[in-house]
Amino acid sequence: MRKHIYLIGICGTAMASLAGMLTQLGHEVTGSDAAAYPPMSDLLRELGITVHEPYAERNLDRRPDLVIVGNAISRGNVELERVMDERIPFTSMASVLHDEFLASRESLVVAGTHGKTTTTSMLAWIYETASRREPKFAPSFLIGGVAENFGTSFMVRPTRTFILEGDEYDTAFFDKGPKFLHYFPDAAILTHVEFDHADIYSDLEAVKTAFKRFINLVPRRGRVVAYDGSENVSECVARAFCAVERYGLREDSYWRVSDLRHDGPITRWTLWRGGERFAELALPMAGEHNALNATAAAALASGQGVAVEAIVEALASFHSVKRRLEVKAVAEGVTIIDDFAHHPTAIRETLRALRESRPEQRLIAVLEPRSNTLRRNVFEGALIDSLALADRVAIAGVFKSENIPVAERLDPTHVVDGLRNRGIPAEVYQDADAIVGALTPELRNGDVVVILSNGGFGGIYQKLPQAITKAAVAARVAVQFS
Repeated sequence: MRKHIYLIGICGTAMASLAGMLTQLGHEVTGSDAAAYPPMSDLLRELGITVHEPYAERNLDRRPDLVIVGNAISRGNVELERVMDERIPFTSMASVLHDEFLASRESLVVAGTHGKTTTTSMLAWIYETASRREPKFAPSFLIGGVAENFGTSFMVRPTRTFILEGDEYDTAFFDKGPKFLHYFPDAAILTHVEFDHADIYSDLEAVKTAFKRFINLVPRRGRVVAYDGSENVSECVARAFCAVERYGLREDSYWRVSDLRHDGPITRWTLWRGGERFAELALPMAGEHNALNATAAAALASGQGVAVEAIVEALASFHSVKRRLEVKAVAEGVTIIDDFAHHPTAIRETLRALRESRPEQRLIAVLEPRSNTLRRNVFEGALIDSLALADRVAIAGVFKSENIPVAERLDPTHVVDGLRNRGIPAEVYQDADAIVGALTPELRNGDVVVILSNGGFGGIYQKLPQAITKAAVAARVAVQFS
């Protein structure tokens, strides 16, 4: 039966994707958010989904049949209060996903503190490539970002396999457990386990408990592909009731990476399975971490029956995910890269990948401490270690710093002091405009600027290349008339 479904917080990556999936089922979908920005605002517009900005009680004057409450929405939100006062039926994204899309399908879930968006995208592309020869492999999927090979973050098909990113963040204000506990995987990947989401997890032990519960949902007939380079991952899979296959760089791992090398923008390696050569793999992405992500996807797909030829072809033609080492612009020889940065480890791997693929170029890191983890001082030392891989660092003020208790709040000046003590030029700036103003005169042909943020960052992605071009034009005009 066709319903009118309303999503509060519709512009979140997963919520916008769910909106599209529900539209594909034939429902009328509308929603609201405080503010919308690409790529999800573009997706919703293309789908013809009405988005109300900002939140307001009047947005619900036309009573929906069902409201889906995003996990960023808490009591006090004016729309949520009206929903509760009027007893409009409401639920969570994860519950709807399970009930409407997963219950009758094979669920393949990619979980972990880092790498899950890229790995999920790789796995979906491997299945898509395999489906050209065997249509049964055509996947449905839900990814926490826009996969460039597909141009979307979701796809719903009548076939059996559903591939999805398993988020460890909480589900809703009325369900504080992780979303991935709703997904009941038939097989799973576990990439990394580290302390993250300091706003909802008290410590590393709490994070590990969540992942142990996730692994406990995999049935005996299932399989877990787990990274071999983390004691935390080992602890989380130690009591699995299903087969566990480790992947990584260790000699004794079932899926072993060897002879890892960089050939310009291409990463190449040999993959071994159970001590026997499985394939020579090439990936048009930089970084050891991306080779490991690809290995995890290859391992899970192979175990589900996907041919090695499809895996090799898919990885060689993989085009990454938006906001993961995405080149946003090249202005006057300056390359501007966007990367979704939420944790010091992710920042470290991003900068390492750029160092490996562009060893001769000057690397400038521009950070907005925006995620709930980066806004806190718990990772201050790790953040200094990660940013020290850059040649120059610019840090903006902490996003919505007033929402973080002073005792817990990151102080960017401490990070800058730590970097300067290591000989890395670093400054704190008030906002994106101040960073653009300071960096533009310094930049020169061949520089790489990587912008590290999980939000809009004051439009810096557009403002910086525009300022570089404008300054260069002005300089050429001045020379011409001098």
